Amino acid sequence: MVERTVLAGARVVLPTGVVEDGRVTVEGRRIAANASTRADTHTNGSGERAATVDFSGKGYWIIPGFVDMHVHGGGGASFSAGDPEEALTAIRTHRAHGTTTMVASTVTGDLDDLARQAAVLSELTEQGDLAGIHFEGPFISPHRCGAHQPELLRDPHPADVRKLVDAARGAARMMTLAPELAGGLESVRLLADHGVVAAVGHTDSSYEATLDAIEAGATVATHLFNAMPSLMHRAPGPIAALLEDERVTVELINDGTHLHPAVLELAFARAGADRVAFITDAMGAAGMSDGMYPLGPMSVEVKDGVARIADGPTAGSIAGSTLTLDTAFKRAVTIDGLPVGDAVRALSATPARLLGVADRAGSLEPGKDADLVVLDASYDLVGVMRKGDWVVRPEVS
Repeated sequence: MVERTVLAGARVVLPTGVVEDGRVTVEGRRIAANASTRADTHTNGSGERAATVDFSGKGYWIIPGFVDMHVHGGGGASFSAGDPEEALTAIRTHRAHGTTTMVASTVTGDLDDLARQAAVLSELTEQGDLAGIHFEGPFISPHRCGAHQPELLRDPHPADVRKLVDAARGAARMMTLAPELAGGLESVRLLADHGVVAAVGHTDSSYEATLDAIEAGATVATHLFNAMPSLMHRAPGPIAALLEDERVTVELINDGTHLHPAVLELAFARAGADRVAFITDAMGAAGMSDGMYPLGPMSVEVKDGVARIADGPTAGSIAGSTLTLDTAFKRAVTIDGLPVGDAVRALSATPARLLGVADRAGSLEPGKDADLVVLDASYDLVGVMRKGDWVVRPEVS
C-alpha cells in the first residue's frame, strides 16, 4: 500500500499564487493533491486516514524544492574531483539546504580530465542523484577567466565541444562559453542541435557579438554581471543583449557579495521572474566553515564566507560562492524585497523549465515529484522532502 501524507495548515505557494491555510498531499514519491485540487487528501485508497503533519498556527510556508543549475560542490567536496562518493557528499549537503534538483558544474581543466569527470557524473545522473552536467570552461575568455586557470583555457572548437558532450553520455545539460572566441558561434549551434543549453559567460563579448550568439541558439547568461564587461552607455556589451532578449534566462548569484541589491533589482525589472534563475555557483566550502579548499586544480581561501583564489595569476579573484539556496531565498524576500512567488519562480520553476525537468520538478502540482521545502515564519528552513522522503524532518509539537 502506498503511503499517503498530508501536510496541512501552512501557506502553500502554487503557480497560481499563495494559498493560506493550505495543504499538500504526498502519495509515495509524488504529489497527489494540493490546496487547489478537489482530490481527497484525508484517506488512502483503502479508506484509511492518511498521516497528517499539521503546521497550523506556526506561520509556516510550503514551497517547491529548489533547483540549482550551477553548483560546483559543497560540504567540503567538489564535483571536479571525479569521485562518486565526493560528489554524493556535495549533493547531500545541498539537499539538506533545500536543493532537491541540481546540475553538477565542472571547472576548467584538461579535456581528458573533464571527460573522465563527466563519465562519473553521468552515472550519478543515470541513477537520479543529479539532473545532469554543466561544463563551465575551458572554452572561456582569458580576459574574464575569474577563478579558472588561464593556462588551461582554449578556443571552443566544435570537435572539442563535441568530445565533452559525448563523454557525458546524454547527461550534458549546459555548457558555458565565450562566443567571441574562434569557433564560438559554431559551437553554440552544435550545442543547440544536441539539446544542450549554450550559456554565454566568462566572456569579453560585445553587444553585437552577443546578439549573434543568441541568434545562433544561446539561451542562458552565466552569472549575469560577473565575469563579463560592465554595462556602459556607449558600449552596452553582453549584459544589455542578454537582458533584453526574451529567449534568454539570466543566472544571478544572490549572496550579497557578487551583486549589489540595486543590480539584482535591475535584472528583475528588465527580465522578470520568469527569466531569472538564482544559482549558488557554490564550491566545496558551501555548508562549511572558513578555511582552505580545492576548486578543481586550484586552492581557495574562504574568509568570512567569501571564497577567493589563494595563489597564482588569478589570486584574489572571487572563486564561486559558499551560498546555499535556502539562504538565497531568505535574502531575496527579506533584503531584496521580492514577493515570495517571484523568489519561488527564480529558485524552482524557471531553472526547472530551462533544464527540461518541469514535468517533475519546480512546482507543487499533482503528478510531480514530492520535492518541497518547509520554511518557518522567518523564512528559515525547517523541513526538506525529496521524492516523498524527508531529508530534513520538521519538528511539529
